[in-house]
Amino acid sequence: MFVSAAKVELNDAGTIEVSGTLEFGLVADLLKSSQRFFSGEGDLLFNLSGVNKTDSAGLALLVEWVAMARKSEQALSFQDIPKQMLDIARVSGLDDILPIV
Repeated sequence: MFVSAAKVELNDAGTIEVSGTLEFGLVADLLKSSQRFFSGEGDLLFNLSGVNKTDSAGLALLVEWVAMARKSEQALSFQDIPKQMLDIARVSGLDDILPIV
């Protein structure tokens, strides 16, 4: 089975595009590569439309990004969160803490 590695890339519009698979075993590298965005400079918009598969580890990554944004005093929002991730968030009671636009 082919697993699509997750990526975070800043596009020309200033949006952070998240793509690939957000599952246990893959999100740790994504967390490391995303740290550069939490410099305290500017608002952060993460677009998750490119995420093709996720589990609770993907949701944990979003919660960690929320904490990192608070620490760096940056506004953060998520856009186009996959239905699978929203369902996990609702069941976990975390949908209220995620800044979804």
